[in-house]
Amino acid sequence: MGLDQAKQTDELIRAAKCLREGGLVAFPTETVYGLGADATSEKAVAAIFEAKGRPSDNPLIIHIGSLDQLPLWVADLPVAGQKLVSRFWPGPLTLVLPHRGNIAPNVTAGLPTVAVRMPSHPVALALIQLAEVPVAAPSANRSGRPSPTEASHVWNDLAGRIDLLLDGGAAGVGVESTVVDVTGKTPVLLRPGGVSVEELEQVAETIVIGSSEQYEQGVPRSPGMKYRHYAPRGEVWLLQGKEENVHVCMQKMARDAQGEGHRVGILTTEEHKDKFDADVIVACGRRSDPASVARELYRALRVFDEKQADLILAETFPEQGIFYSVMNRLRKAADGRVIQV
Repeated sequence: MGLDQAKQTDELIRAAKCLREGGLVAFPTETVYGLGADATSEKAVAAIFEAKGRPSDNPLIIHIGSLDQLPLWVADLPVAGQKLVSRFWPGPLTLVLPHRGNIAPNVTAGLPTVAVRMPSHPVALALIQLAEVPVAAPSANRSGRPSPTEASHVWNDLAGRIDLLLDGGAAGVGVESTVVDVTGKTPVLLRPGGVSVEELEQVAETIVIGSSEQYEQGVPRSPGMKYRHYAPRGEVWLLQGKEENVHVCMQKMARDAQGEGHRVGILTTEEHKDKFDADVIVACGRRSDPASVARELYRALRVFDEKQADLILAETFPEQGIFYSVMNRLRKAADGRVIQV
C-alpha cells in the first residue's frame, strides 16, 4: 500500500467513526459534495439542518454503500424501481421508496417514503461501507447557495460548522442526482439531474414529469423542489430566445445596469464569451458539450460571488438531455426571473 493510499484509508476510517458517533462529514460524490450524518440518529440529522440553515420540511436523501443494504431501510422495491436500479446504480439516480420506519423522522420530513441512492464515487462508497449506517446527505453548502463541486466550496460555506471534510477532487457530473418516485403505477420525475429523462425513458418507458404527487400534505417528496436553490448572492436573470437577439439584449441590459452603478456578470459558454463586455464574464463549459456545462455550472455561479457581481445575466439552453437539468437549476437560481426576447 502506498503512502497516499494509506493516508486516504486512515482518513476514511476516521470519517466513518465520526459518522457512527453522530458527527457531520462532508464527502465527495460523483454529483456534488454531500454533508453526511447517520440517517438513523435524529440528533445527528438535526445537525445537518442546523449547519446548512435548511428548512426542516425539506426531506433528505439517504445514501447506501451496497444493494444488499437497501432492504434494511426500504419496505418495497417495485418493478420499475428494480429496472432503474439495475441500469443506473451505483450512479446519479435517487429513488423515492416506502421506508421501514427505522430512519430518523427528520430525514423524511415525516413522510412514509424515503429518497435513496447509491453513489458511484469510490470515496463515498468506501465511507458508507465503513460507517455501516445509512448516510443522510444533502449538498454540503449553506441552504440556497450553489451546490459545492469542489472541497474548497464546502470549506467556504461550512468551515466551523462540520467535523470533517474529505477532499475527493472536482465532482464529475456537477448537478445533483435525478430523483424519481416509483411508489405509484407510473414513475414520477421529482427532480431532473445527472440521469437525463431520455435515459430514464429507455428503461422505464413512461415517466411522468411534474405532478400533484410531488407533494404530500404540502411537504415535498424530494429535495430541490420547494425553495429557491443554487443561487449566487447577485440577482440572476435568464434570457431566452433567438441566440442573436439574446446576445444583443444581454449586452444592452449589461450596459444600462452598469450605468446605474451595478457590477454586472454574464454567464455564457466558451463559444460566446468574446461577444460580451461586462464586469465579470464567466464561461460555463462548452455549449457543444452539454456535460461540460453541467459540470461547470455551480463553479461558475460561485465565481460571481467571488467577483462581487450584484446582477447576473445568463444565457439559456435547449431543454433536452442534461441541459434540461441545467435549466432546472438556473430557474431555481433566478427565482423564476426569465426574459423572452
